[in-house]
Order: sequence, then C-alpha cells, then structure tokens
Amino acid sequence: MNINEKIYEKIIKNNNMITTSQVLSLGFSKQILTIYVKEGLLERCRHGIYILPNTIHDDMYTMMLRSDQIVFSHDSAFFLNGLSERTPFIHTVTIPSNTALPNSLKGECICFYVKSNLHDIGIIEKRTTLGNSVKCYNVERTICDFIRCRSRCDEETVISAIKKYAAYDNKDLNLLSVYAEQFKITKELKKYLEVLL
Repeated sequence: MNINEKIYEKIIKNNNMITTSQVLSLGFSKQILTIYVKEGLLERCRHGIYILPNTIHDDMYTMMLRSDQIVFSHDSAFFLNGLSERTPFIHTVTIPSNTALPNSLKGECICFYVKSNLHDIGIIEKRTTLGNSVKCYNVERTICDFIRCRSRCDEETVISAIKKYAAYDNKDLNLLSVYAEQFKITKELKKYLEVLL
C-alpha cells in the first residue's frame, strides 16, 4: 500500500508532515491516517499531526499548528533570533490573557499570559532549525519580556539576556525604549542598561 499522491504531495510540501485538518481539506476522511499509521507509512507525532517515518519532527512548528495564538517568547525567541546557540529544553510561549492554552500543549511548554492589546507588539516570523516558519517576538520585545517577568525567570537569565543584547550588532535602542514605555518598565530597563552599556 502507498500513500495517496495528493496526500503525499502535501506532506512533502509541509516538510514531511501533515495534519488531520489538511487531510480533511483534501477530501479524505481521517480514517485514512489510522490506516497509514497501522501500515507503517506514517507516524503520529502529536494529536492530529503525522510525519513520514524516520523523519525528525519540528516541535516548534507542530506547537504553532495547534494554536494560532501562541508566539514564541523569552528563551525560545532568543534562540530563534540567533542570540542563543542552545535550543531551550522546554519552549516558552506567550498568549493573550483572554484565551487559554490548548490542552494538547499543556505540559509541553512554559506559558506566559499578556493583555491582548500588548500581545501583538514585536511579532516577527523566523525559521526553525528545520526550516519551518514560526511566530516569535523580536529581540527588543524579548528583552522587555525578560525584565517584566524577572520574578518568574532567574536573575542570572535576565542579566545574561541583557548582556547578549548589549553585544548584539543589530540592536535598536529607540525601539527598546518605546516598548519599555508600553510595558511600563522604563525604570527597570534603565537600571539594567546603566550597568551594562
């Protein structure tokens, strides 16, 4: 038995991955996925997400597929922006406070909540190490997040993030101060920057 050509094309286009909703939109029933898994043609890597056998699954991308509200933040955003070589052991996301993290993501990530009017500030798209595009915050927003949440992040992490930002060639201090005002952390930001810049 082989995978249907239409489904296979979609899988290849999707970096060896397909979702139940994508299979349904192609006009097939979800039972076909169960058959493919039993036949060893696909592997179920997450609820509603299937990959070709012997392929690496992109955990950041599959998290995004399960919620259009999540934005990678803190350590995960730092990693995506190239300011950290270390892939976070557990990813950090931010969602609006008027929504809930889907049950399928609970236990898979650290979640921060923010007022919905602040949620979209600084969102950019970056590619994961496996080449898929995901939403994360830019570097300036990430610095503000570290300072805002310094009681939940250890002080060492916050200082390390600001040190890396101080050495970052593409920093935008004007944008950082605009964000600091929006998040009401101008005083705190000045304290950290006076020591490091």
